[in-house]
Amino acid sequence: MTHQVRTKWLGKMQFESTNPSGDLMTIDAGPENGGEGKGLRPKALMLSALAGCTGLDVASLIEKMKLDVADFTIETEGELTEEHPKTYHTVRVDYHFYGNNLEPKKLEKAVNLSVEKYCGVMEMFRQFAKVEIKIHYHTL
Repeated sequence: MTHQVRTKWLGKMQFESTNPSGDLMTIDAGPENGGEGKGLRPKALMLSALAGCTGLDVASLIEKMKLDVADFTIETEGELTEEHPKTYHTVRVDYHFYGNNLEPKKLEKAVNLSVEKYCGVMEMFRQFAKVEIKIHYHTL
């Protein structure tokens, strides 16, 4: 399988990029780098891709395991190297589960299946960064 996106320059530091589904997103640099901040930043998009990939896995497993989760968020943070090209050397992924009937052992299994087996973006990140995982449970 091959994924293809098309990215078109809109002027200044702004681009419009397609997704294989045809959806569009805008990419732009911040003012500190000559952009207008009217779009998503490329490196931050990598963190979003990581969160989205593992999030889809975990959401699917929550449904398959019939778990009672009221809400679920993923906070992803990447630390960049000092020298150019700046790359992520450490990435933290915090899973936050909210609900009154959470089952921590099953949710931990769901996260671990994503992290260790299913999430291809997670595996790509592991090729160049240390990935740290934490799970947090919140009662409503």
